Amino acid sequence: MASRSALIALLVAVSCAAAASADTFTVGETQGWSLGVDYTTWANGKTFKVGDMLTFNFATGSHDVLEVSKSDYDACNAGNAMNTIQNGPATVTLTAGSHYYICGISGHCGGGMKLAVSVGSGSPSPSTPSAPGTPTPTTPTPTTPASPSPSAAPARRSAGPALAAAAAGVLLKLAMF
Repeated sequence: MASRSALIALLVAVSCAAAASADTFTVGETQGWSLGVDYTTWANGKTFKVGDMLTFNFATGSHDVLEVSKSDYDACNAGNAMNTIQNGPATVTLTAGSHYYICGISGHCGGGMKLAVSVGSGSPSPSTPSAPGTPTPTTPTPTTPASPSPSAAPARRSAGPALAAAAAGVLLKLAMF
């Protein structure tokens, strides 16, 4: 009986470790959620997973964050937002699927304040159109930095979640015997 309790406690600890493995991405890094940032470049090559968080750094009243449909994202239409965040900074926890964010302040989305991310597919995020007058990037050339910068750290993935899930499954089976 004591060993079953120990296994259950270990299962809880492994589950907590898996939940703690979520990454937090600061949208636009040091530039934050503002005009003049190339969000295509920022999102390029990042892999987002369920439970990761996006932090939008902006001053309340200067910008907002609206989650919109793909068609509203493409048209910069702020009228049908599924979620509106007006107080900055703001953090959004990602769920599976494609997510489209725009700034609803007049002219800001058209000026490039829009971000599209794909979560859970294991593929890179869809590209975000460049601001008017900025050349549209072509297929990116992969690069391997000699040593990752601190801002690149959130994009790295570890085996933690997969290992934790496998360990939890084994522990659950053992607890049942």
